[in-house]
Amino acid sequence: MTQKQPLFLGHEIYRGSSYGDWHPLRVPRVSTVMDLSRALGWLPATQYRVSPRAKPAALRVWHHPDYLEALQRAEVQGVVTRAERERFNIGTPSNPVYPEVYRRPATSAGGSLLAGELLAEGGVVYHPAGGTHHGMPGRANGFCYLNDPVLAILSLRRQGVRRVAYVDIDAHHADGVEHAFAEDEDVLMISIHEVGRWPRTGPLGVTGRGTTVNLPVPRGLNDTEMALIRDALIVPLVEGFAPEAVVLQCGADAVEEDPLSRLALSNNAHWAIVAALKYIAPRYLVLGGGGYNPWSVGRLWTGVWATLNGFELPDRLPGEAEHVLRALTWADHRRGRIPPKNWFTTLRDTPREGEMRKDVAGDIASLIRSAKMTA
Repeated sequence: MTQKQPLFLGHEIYRGSSYGDWHPLRVPRVSTVMDLSRALGWLPATQYRVSPRAKPAALRVWHHPDYLEALQRAEVQGVVTRAERERFNIGTPSNPVYPEVYRRPATSAGGSLLAGELLAEGGVVYHPAGGTHHGMPGRANGFCYLNDPVLAILSLRRQGVRRVAYVDIDAHHADGVEHAFAEDEDVLMISIHEVGRWPRTGPLGVTGRGTTVNLPVPRGLNDTEMALIRDALIVPLVEGFAPEAVVLQCGADAVEEDPLSRLALSNNAHWAIVAALKYIAPRYLVLGGGGYNPWSVGRLWTGVWATLNGFELPDRLPGEAEHVLRALTWADHRRGRIPPKNWFTTLRDTPREGEMRKDVAGDIASLIRSAKMTA
């Protein structure tokens, strides 16, 4: 792989923007990663790029014009009509109207579109505000108003990149990405997600043109089980696909502390997958995704940036970095009322190894057999 320094895409819009005081995305996430990385001396100006805001014309490569118009109108007016809510799924509890309801997702989408351009000649790009994998062409879905992973892959295509491997380790199924590429034999999609978790799609199997691979995993998935998924399934399938680019959606909601899943990973499991995929293709884009505990998502995604750069994680965070974490609040959630000390002082979780359950191993073996049959 090229030896270019990894690039970080960010924006200040994420610092002051919230879906609302009651919504899971009320917590700061990307701004925490930016602040922690800078406090640790890991984010010099030479590696930072400001994410542009995508214009509607750029978004129409996948999203419907009437939906984009409704999204812009919702931001201007602050409300939607009943007909717009029913048609576009905007103004619902999951996808509320808030002051930056167009600008914020358009900035995330703009970052993914830019990432495709930055990776034209190879390299590594980290875009933690990306990963909105539920968005559909003509409606909002699952907190996602636009689908920036789809836009990133289409942007790579415009740069002449044909074969793309998309790996998704969010706790929720990548339904929007599957909708876009299930019949595209040049896009390998692997989604690892909690069984029975919303949107309750992505059943076990290899589908589409044989390049859509779904592995629903049971509650309590631990680091030992995820290591087998990584080494026996994800890495061999991606290597065998011989992609020109790898896109990883690194949702942070599969860790034990997250309130919206029942998985039990430590952040070490995510970082190991980030590292394992780094050198498979000449182009590597890592996106964010879910993550609703401000401490666990901030620590995990900062560790992703460290992994991409080869930085050594300190055993104890320096004072400035600890201050960033102590300034976070989540008092309206029971887990945030008395946060454990390690949420303030370290990035690395204690590994959460455990039993290799037979059903997990069996599902992995089943997928491997299916993938070989369709190869």
